[in-house]
Amino acid sequence: MIEFNMNAKPADRETVTFDYGIPAELFMGKRKGGARQALRYRRFATAAEAIRFAIEELPAVRALGAWMQAGDQRFDSDDIQRLYESDDYPLQRRLSD
Repeated sequence: MIEFNMNAKPADRETVTFDYGIPAELFMGKRKGGARQALRYRRFATAAEAIRFAIEELPAVRALGAWMQAGDQRFDSDDIQRLYESDDYPLQRRLSD
């Protein structure tokens, strides 16, 4: 499993085990144009599903200021991308065009 220590610097975050099967919440803080709006929220049965949605369905996940809450851990858009790219990611990824 991929591991994260959320208190560490980004390059040193791999130290706490991540469970892709726990429920997760995905938050998007900005609209595409950059203007602030009410925080958008979506709940998922598993973190793996939230990660897949963030990466495959939100093409501008970084620009949207997206972040995920899974258990007591919070993951920013870079963390979400790393979790998606991990060898431990349990779902089939979309094929590249």
